[in-house]
Amino acid sequence: MPYTTQFLLSAMADSQFPTPSVPEIAFLGRSNVGKSSLLNALVGENAAKVSSTPGRTRAINFFALGDERGRTKLVFADLPGYGYAKISKAISAEWPKFIEPYLAARPTLALCVCLVDSNIPPRPADKLLLDWLRSVDREFVVVATKADRLSGNERTRNLAALRKGLEIDGILPVSAKTGAGLKELWGVIEEAGAEELSD
Repeated sequence: MPYTTQFLLSAMADSQFPTPSVPEIAFLGRSNVGKSSLLNALVGENAAKVSSTPGRTRAINFFALGDERGRTKLVFADLPGYGYAKISKAISAEWPKFIEPYLAARPTLALCVCLVDSNIPPRPADKLLLDWLRSVDREFVVVATKADRLSGNERTRNLAALRKGLEIDGILPVSAKTGAGLKELWGVIEEAGAEELSD
């Protein structure tokens, strides 16, 4: 995609969020699901820091995606991973204070990209997230990461199990490593951004 990417800021309170201006796309998922790798694959550069320690991101990191004239067209919001046992409960307890207001009330949030690992069965935390997003009437797409690690039959079987366990109709398999599914995901993102602008 012909976007330039620029880090905007990290926020740990709703008062620190950037001024709403363009459609925003939030990326959510359990720690170690490959969120940073996917973000970097989408924008074609190392925008998000890939950590070998799951759960390292503790703030919402905002990235501006601009056109060739430098005008911001989209903002990506990289949310902290959830469900990682080694993160202290004190930090986990702080998350809802700024994550829930962002997801529930952010006026320019056009789409939540919910990442699940295609190699493991559906997790209760993922189901809880999707149920909560439905309750606040948020648009979301479920993306299955690390699809390159599965054979054709395994992929079909695992995706079917995820659809059933998460109670969703569709799921988009992607691979940050091979680029599979990235074009399709970009299509979903840009469609959601265009709808947000037209509202």
